[in-house]
Order: sequence, then C-alpha cells, then structure tokens
Amino acid sequence: MSTLAAEQKDSMTIALVRLPEPRRTVYRYVFLIAAIYNLIWGIAVILFPRPPFELVGIPLDQLGPIGILLWQCIGMFVMVFAIGYFVCWREPERYAAFILIGTLGKVFGPIGFLYGWLYLGVMPAQVGLTIITNDLVWWPVFFAFVWDIYLRKPQPVIA
Repeated sequence: MSTLAAEQKDSMTIALVRLPEPRRTVYRYVFLIAAIYNLIWGIAVILFPRPPFELVGIPLDQLGPIGILLWQCIGMFVMVFAIGYFVCWREPERYAAFILIGTLGKVFGPIGFLYGWLYLGVMPAQVGLTIITNDLVWWPVFFAFVWDIYLRKPQPVIA
C-alpha cells in the first residue's frame, strides 16, 4: 500500500472512546429510561392530545385544531427520539452524536418556550410543566455525557 493510501486510511478511521465504569453504566441506564419515557410520552400525546391541556386548565378552544395537531407533532418527534435513545443505551460511545443532538433539543426547547411565554406572551405558563419533565430533568446526565465524550477528551480505545 502506498504511503498516500495508508495516510488516507488512517485519516478515515474513526476512533471511539470507551467511558470508564461505573459512569458508562449510569449513562446507559439513563438513556434506557429516557427511551422508555419518550416512547410512552410520545404515544400518549399522539393518541390523547387533549387531556394534558385539560389537566392544567388551558381551554381547548384557545388551541384550535392546528394547536392540537402541532402538539401531536411534538409527540411524534419525542417518540422518534426514543429510538435514538434505545440505540444509545446499547452503545453510547458509538452513537454519542445522537446524544449531542438530543441535548441541543433539550436546550432549545426551553428557550423556545421562554421566548413564546415571556417575549411573545402567547405560550401559557402551564406548558412549562412539560419542559421540566421532557427537558430539564435530563440535563445533568446528558450534559455530563457530552462533556465526557466531546470535551474531556478521553483516550480512544476502540478503532
């Protein structure tokens, strides 16, 4: 093999890291719990979109049919993320980019809520309860994982 070909092969090899135990185990089980939560929450919102609004006292006529459909779309997105979290549960290091994407979603979701609530004044404050369970409770582990994989720079062990 020529030197150039060897260099190209080396530059295309993706080196993965293996996180130390027991931290890796904690991440894996949190991703599994996140997958189960997202699956259940997503299916519930898709099939039964009205009860969450009724529960917190948001009048359904305030939402209209488009509001209900958008809510069901959010449920679909959350449910799709369940698949990614299941994959990450199996091999968190290999699919770390998905957790980075999930973490960004868990940051931008609350930003969008705050923008709609505080700045535009069109988002009912009660919707923020969803932000707590869908986003904020996951921050510590998701941020820690992103830190461990992307910022701490552990030594590659899987090539």
